[in-house]
Amino acid sequence: MKKNSFTAVYKKTGKWYAAWVEEMSGVNTQGRTIKEARENLKEALALVIEENRLINRPKSRKNIIRESVVV
Repeated sequence: MKKNSFTAVYKKTGKWYAAWVEEMSGVNTQGRTIKEARENLKEALALVIEENRLINRPKSRKNIIRESVVV
């Protein structure tokens, strides 16, 4: 499976670290330490990617063409 790279942003607010991914809205979390925030963010990102993949899967594969596009 191809690996993708995203930009993680961490902001310390009080005793917590807020974390989000710049390239994908809706992927955000927090942690008491930056390590915990980083782990939570990886998990949140993986869940959102998987959910988006499932939502966008066509119900029927009839008349569907899939190919890689390189830019």
